[in-house]
Amino acid sequence: MNRRERWLVSPWRRGVVAALAGALPVFAFPAPSLWWFAYVALVPWILLVRSAPTAKRAAYDGWLGGLGFMLAVHHWLLPSLHVFTLVIAALLGALWAPWGWLVRRFLGGVPSPGQIAAALVVLPSGWLMVELVRSWQGLGGPWGLLGSSQWQVDPALRLASVGGVWLLSFLVVTVNVAVAVLVSVRQARIPAVAGLVATAAATSAAWVWSPRPDVDGRVRIAVVQPGVIDGIASGEKRFAREEALTRTLAGQDVDLIVWGESSVGFDLADRPDLANRIAALSRLTGADVLVNVDARRSDRPGIYKSSVLVGPEGPTGDRYDKMRLVPFGEYVPARSVLGWATSVGKAAGEDRRQGTEQVVMNVGNGLRVGPMVCFESAFPDMSRHLAQDGAEVLLAQSSTSSFQKSWAPEQHASLAALRAAETGRSMVHATLTGVSAVYGPSGERVGSWLGTDAATTMVYEVPLARGVTPYVRFGDWPVHAALLVLAALCATEGARALRLRRPAPPPPVPPARTVHESPAHPGH
Repeated sequence: MNRRERWLVSPWRRGVVAALAGALPVFAFPAPSLWWFAYVALVPWILLVRSAPTAKRAAYDGWLGGLGFMLAVHHWLLPSLHVFTLVIAALLGALWAPWGWLVRRFLGGVPSPGQIAAALVVLPSGWLMVELVRSWQGLGGPWGLLGSSQWQVDPALRLASVGGVWLLSFLVVTVNVAVAVLVSVRQARIPAVAGLVATAAATSAAWVWSPRPDVDGRVRIAVVQPGVIDGIASGEKRFAREEALTRTLAGQDVDLIVWGESSVGFDLADRPDLANRIAALSRLTGADVLVNVDARRSDRPGIYKSSVLVGPEGPTGDRYDKMRLVPFGEYVPARSVLGWATSVGKAAGEDRRQGTEQVVMNVGNGLRVGPMVCFESAFPDMSRHLAQDGAEVLLAQSSTSSFQKSWAPEQHASLAALRAAETGRSMVHATLTGVSAVYGPSGERVGSWLGTDAATTMVYEVPLARGVTPYVRFGDWPVHAALLVLAALCATEGARALRLRRPAPPPPVPPARTVHESPAHPGH
């Protein structure tokens, strides 16, 4: 046992190393955005887990590494949720315990070429299952999926149109596994290199085969970003600034104006004066205005966050109520049990109400848009369904004003690039306080970002594209393939366990012999 192995004998030291190793991938996401680092960021974690002395210890290393990953990716929640952030990270980190067991199962000791070949498929499949489970809205949603670190890499965005962010996550983990084998198992370098070559060949073929969006027009969409407004009567002050900024768009020939999340803090049916002022802006600019109302509704009980379209005559009747709410930020799961979270952080004092269906809106000139609110842009299935329903442009109205000094605004803005590439539809990410951004149908950036220090408007020439991407047509097929791989693994492991438990046949009894060294013949 060398010095490093002796140092890691301590469970506490090993646990700390596992958590730190699990946190490394955070540097591949914004704001650092070291996209290339994602392809090696898991290597230290994999090397640690494969060296675990027992399967139980490997599972612990997987759990603690998952804790480190979740805490790093969501570190900007600490000022709002305080110690509860650590609790959530610890609970969700447990999802990586089975993945740790798989790493040791296939890469522990000196793995055979067959084990390495299997690891290049099984370990990425296991990682996808972790991402799938934690993507459930009740567990916080798909924030920080490993594949989303590739939001600014053109070839990766092209692959996203084939298999979504899931395919990118699978690819990134596959490369990490191959690199881990290359640096740790000398005898297995040939299978590892073969795996890298096969991965490169498969992704290259997908990249060449995948169709490119067919751009056949452009629309002018304006984003209104009022900036941070706090203090007494902040809702009225924000509305006044949004109104003043929108007036500057007169004469700029825009097709649609988009305000950010919670841009209107009053129900427009209760405040017809505000509805009339927005309608006046629509008449002045010649464009409908998509606002976001965060208020108690007058026609039904509860608080809703809703995208509401206002035209020159007032609200058009097009309305989308947010369906996927942020746990603790907009509602407290199992409030009777976890309601104490409101006393230690900025958890929601009252639960928002959920909408029931997605909506595609007609905003004039034949343009059809699909709105989403806040972290709904992190869910690939929502933008996919909007594209299937005929949306020509995707919209996300957001506000990260509580996290202005963190990496959260840039991380959130980057997700729109993936949703655009997956669906082949341009996407507008409009916020109250930045970062606002627009991406074309291939995920390419359109115009410049509006940063967290900006209080202004920006008009974007947004490309319109036709056609259906493979991801929109076939959906989350990488996840389904991963499920089949793991089902086959379970069947194989189950059969293996049965063989090991089956009692060995008794050794044959040698025949009795006579004094003349010939077999006895009973009865003779």
